[in-house]
Amino acid sequence: MDQAVPSDSSGDQQSLPRHIAIIMDGNGRWAKARGLPRIEGHRRGAESVRVVVESCRKLGIPYLTLFCFSSENWKRPKNELDFLMRLLKRFVVGERPLMLQQQVRLRMLGRRQGLPEDVLKEVDKTLQMTQHHTALTLNLAINYGARGDLVDAVREIAQQVASGTMSPQSIEEQTIADHLCTNGLPDPDLVIRTSGEMRISNFLLWEISYSELWITQKSWPEFREPDLLEAIADYQRRSRRFGGIE
Repeated sequence: MDQAVPSDSSGDQQSLPRHIAIIMDGNGRWAKARGLPRIEGHRRGAESVRVVVESCRKLGIPYLTLFCFSSENWKRPKNELDFLMRLLKRFVVGERPLMLQQQVRLRMLGRRQGLPEDVLKEVDKTLQMTQHHTALTLNLAINYGARGDLVDAVREIAQQVASGTMSPQSIEEQTIADHLCTNGLPDPDLVIRTSGEMRISNFLLWEISYSELWITQKSWPEFREPDLLEAIADYQRRSRRFGGIE
């Protein structure tokens, strides 16, 4: 297997991605294929999260975004939703010492409305404790949907126009980017999707306009460091032209 080689050069094919975003898919199907309850797939998927975070930290990749829970996932059975919320709380509490030790900054993307108060309390505590860390920014997309985020951004901009603090003529692409919940983050260079699905699923629609996509048939509970390195190595072989020519 090709291994990713860190590079000091920016913009060449051998450089590491600055920002990796992952659609963590296939937990339930992985469990079902093994005769296990769906929640066991989520439990095993949490192990993959830990592995990927530690791997990105080791490689020196500064930004990692994980699609943990979409705004559409509320349609799932209540017992599964309750378990997912408990798992999220357990993660932000249990991984807090490691984040502090390894200088990982936690950031939450998505709407807070609808999330349990006890979960938000622990998330906020970890956000506050890690806010000045600079080694790796870990963005957890929770109750997130890209279309909803764009709607929220448009509402904020419209309010500013209505109040007279912004003119319609001054609105540019950066204006919209500044009002998304990803404001201040570089766009993802590499988007990884597990479980073989060939769709974006309402994830970072604005931000991934020029991201490289990498799909694996492996389900998220099976995803480990060699898979991450394979994705990065494939990314490094690609030529990113952004609409231009070489």
